[in-house]
Amino acid sequence: MCGIVGYVGNEQAAPILLSGLSKLEYRGYDSAGIVIRDGENPAEVVKAKGKLINLYEKTNSGADIKGLCGIGHTR
Repeated sequence: MCGIVGYVGNEQAAPILLSGLSKLEYRGYDSAGIVIRDGENPAEVVKAKGKLINLYEKTNSGADIKGLCGIGHTR
């Protein structure tokens, strides 16, 4: 089962998206990813196979990706 969460606002998007994806963990999935845009640079895409913790680790809990809008998914 897939899940999608998005964010546009005044706070850093990655931690918010990861939090939203964690609420979808009960659905079952085999990978997750986020795309963050900061308005000046191209969108940054980060994907991870397996559990959501792998995406948390790849992004330092979202701290390594800067941007105020983005979208996340599980599949």
